[in-house]
Amino acid sequence: MKHVYVISDATGGTAERILRETLLHYNDSDLRIAMHTGVRVGDDMRRIVEQAGQQGALVVYTIVSSDARKHFDKLVHENDVRSVDLIGQLMRELGSFLGQEPTGAPGLLHAIGDDNQQRTEAFEFMMAHDDGAEPHDLPTADLVLVGISRTTKTPLSAYMAQRGVRVANVPIVLGIDPPTELSKCDPNRVYALTIAPDALVRIRGARLKHMGMEADSSYGQLSHIVKELAYAKECFAQGDAWPIFDVTNKAVEENAADILKSFDLAIA
Repeated sequence: MKHVYVISDATGGTAERILRETLLHYNDSDLRIAMHTGVRVGDDMRRIVEQAGQQGALVVYTIVSSDARKHFDKLVHENDVRSVDLIGQLMRELGSFLGQEPTGAPGLLHAIGDDNQQRTEAFEFMMAHDDGAEPHDLPTADLVLVGISRTTKTPLSAYMAQRGVRVANVPIVLGIDPPTELSKCDPNRVYALTIAPDALVRIRGARLKHMGMEADSSYGQLSHIVKELAYAKECFAQGDAWPIFDVTNKAVEENAADILKSFDLAIA
């Protein structure tokens, strides 16, 4: 497993977008992206860099403040971390060319590059179309996630909505036909989620315990979960070649990056 740290003193949206678009040119799927945003000089910055060094990670960063960037560069050097400064060189060259010092205000790059209204609308869309709600709107979604309970449909939807993607998610329930509106969706925009049965047993067991329910509920039993997954696979097969993503033991950020990478390739 290889690690890439995206570090920013603002939202990290610009760095993540550049990284994700660049990764489209590579086939290495064994990659985990860790986002660290709003990072300031201090113990937090040192801890992140030291952790990156311990994992042998590549650090991709956008730090606007020149003082913070100098401190960060020192930490990177001390911890022998491979790094890519996405805006520092550009800011230095522009400053020299324009004969000006940059304002050094974190967040301005994000304000230029990202449409805040789009992200707000995407999040509102996600909330209104969570867990199968408003199925008649499914063809209007940028992405639709389908899968059985506890396959991270909602966390993934929320994560991608924060990046301006309008996501709906639909639960697959044993013995119940998926909504007919799924057949009207562009198959390049529907993504099926699966998970290893034993991992789901642990996740659902923890959920039952949290809710104060009996551990022997069929919801948490391996035999029942195996049936659910088999039924979901049947439903996926009817979906005109929906891509299937295994979310087992993966962070939401990693799964979101994989799905968005596939989506970008599909609509290119």
